[in-house]
Amino acid sequence: MKLVRNTVLTALMPFLCISTSAIAEKITVATVNNDDMVRIQELTEYFTKDNSDIEIDWVTLDENTLRQRVITDIATQGGQYDVVTIGTYEAPIWAQRGWLVPLDDLPVDYDIGDLLPAIRAGLSYDGVLYGAPFYGESSFTMYRTDLFDKAGLEMPEEPTWNFIKEAADKLNDRQNGISGICLRGKPGWGENMALLTAMANTYGARWFDMEWKPRLDSEAWNSAIQDYMYLLKNYGPPDPWEKGYSENLELFKNGNCAIWIDATVAASSINNPNESQVAGKVGFALAPDAGLGKRSNWIWAWSLAIPVVTQNKNAAKRFVAWATSKEYTQLVAREDGWSNVPPGTRQSLYQTPMYLQAAPFAEMTLASIKSADPNQPTIEEVPYTGVQYVATAEFQGIGTAVGQQFADALSGDISTEEALENAQWVTEKVVQRTRFIEQD
Repeated sequence: MKLVRNTVLTALMPFLCISTSAIAEKITVATVNNDDMVRIQELTEYFTKDNSDIEIDWVTLDENTLRQRVITDIATQGGQYDVVTIGTYEAPIWAQRGWLVPLDDLPVDYDIGDLLPAIRAGLSYDGVLYGAPFYGESSFTMYRTDLFDKAGLEMPEEPTWNFIKEAADKLNDRQNGISGICLRGKPGWGENMALLTAMANTYGARWFDMEWKPRLDSEAWNSAIQDYMYLLKNYGPPDPWEKGYSENLELFKNGNCAIWIDATVAASSINNPNESQVAGKVGFALAPDAGLGKRSNWIWAWSLAIPVVTQNKNAAKRFVAWATSKEYTQLVAREDGWSNVPPGTRQSLYQTPMYLQAAPFAEMTLASIKSADPNQPTIEEVPYTGVQYVATAEFQGIGTAVGQQFADALSGDISTEEALENAQWVTEKVVQRTRFIEQD
């Protein structure tokens, strides 16, 4: 009898394996096409090996497309994604609207207390975490030390925008394919407007005054935009209105930018000799200021969140906990080196000697994150929070529309003055139409 049972089990084994695979939960993860997000897709096999009951389907999109598709899906409760990549802007707003699953029951060994306080706060609502930070960032100044040495220039640790203009002028060498500076020009509230809003803060500008009246018609905004246009039109790369974070990253890695002011997370890629032609020739300084007491460094975290409509909540939570864990950090360090681990999320990372030794940008990254103040982002008092954005739901539409105006001015379709007038007009119209101030 025992022999018969063994024979039957052996015959059924292929079908049993098919059955086990058939009941595996498939979760769809929507993410941005940044280097760290691409890397995790290559390492996901380590998760599925230990969690054979879960399959991962990745949807990887550029930043603007990701935001459009995810907000559409989650607002309509489409249920297309089980895990979405969102930031410090979306997490508290969407949590307040009941769109996200609270992450208040992560495993004890996840060590939520190890998260950097500013990053954790930005991804929380009413004291509860709704987005697990995959990596955190601020912005700072990256520059070619070899070009600075050749020109006899020295980058201050705390540069001003005036110094950046002077250095860009001296280093601009378009005949040899080197732009004096690269900055985001591609339109989008999270593309050119992230940089421009943080930059405008340092010039004394603000989106709204304390009565929630739009103030893009101010002299401070005009000064910031004029300097931005001057830099890119005179010393920027070709067609700068087409260049966002990803495009400028490639330019810098290929040796086509002397100075780049952007996200701190880019540092590991441009310092990686396997990816970058300028590795070992890059210095790091704080984001510039205009001498008024505020620097143009933002704070952000790409995080993994779970829509409430998912049918695979437990599987999604297991994946999110793994992808943002200390275990994953160790995995990246083992496979790709310490300098490539996701930065800006955990205090323990900045207490790890191997990381500090491998990542010459680590301390400047941490200093930039800590010094960004979303609660007091501007020189004058404002009724909103957020450094490179205004933390109200309508800002996504406003910022995208205004970003298009400045991109049009950069391309020469309209004047800078027209762009500012249009930006003021569209912001006023959105406020009037939605009356979002009274509703908040």
